[in-house]
Amino acid sequence: MNIFTEKNNKVYLSGKVVTKADFSHEVYGESFYEMTLAVERLSGQEDKLPITVSERLLKDKNVGVGSVITVAGQFRSYNKLVDGKSKLMLTVFVREILDEAASDNPNGIILCGYICKPPVYRTTPFNREIADVLLAVNRSYNKSDYIPCIAWGRNARFVRSLPVGEKLAVSGRIQSREYQKKFSETDIRTLTAYEVSVSKLAAVSEGEENVAEEAFESDFYNLAEKQNMSGEITFKESKIETGIVS
Repeated sequence: MNIFTEKNNKVYLSGKVVTKADFSHEVYGESFYEMTLAVERLSGQEDKLPITVSERLLKDKNVGVGSVITVAGQFRSYNKLVDGKSKLMLTVFVREILDEAASDNPNGIILCGYICKPPVYRTTPFNREIADVLLAVNRSYNKSDYIPCIAWGRNARFVRSLPVGEKLAVSGRIQSREYQKKFSETDIRTLTAYEVSVSKLAAVSEGEENVAEEAFESDFYNLAEKQNMSGEITFKESKIETGIVS
């Protein structure tokens, strides 16, 4: 079974449910619920990621706090009114809850979209190079998801000069990051940001999306032995410019 219906936005997560299912919204009589999934990194640190699941997927599954589940879907954005202001919200929209892990990688994402704001390049206090990129990723019914991505090292140098409208394919993982925001002298809040930490990226032309997808597939799934997948396509052969995290 092909668990991914759209090739330009694919997410695969495996982790532990750490919040109960809260009602989110209803569409044509179908209810959707929000949960938080804790996905462990190699370092042992956890990314706590929001997921949105249909009641129809939960119906035959025993999913509750403490459950370890594997999901496949898309990283989506929507606008929500918070404190009188429109805020970009992000969630993993679950297409399938899998019966068993299909990958050795518990946190993988592939996106193909368009740069919709000039990339912001900077260096950290530890002299790490970073570039923030906002990608507009198209989906069905003339909708788009706006996904913040962060590139590192020579990927950051590569992407900083790309123009708005350039088409990019990226692969990596979804990360959560806490930060503090000052609302007033006495009101300082700890908030959580979600973004794609990019491990590979490529500037692609129209019609080259499948080449990029195949090139990133081994990182996304790491299933060469299980599904007899071929090795990674070289970008030299595919004529796609790319950078790898240094």
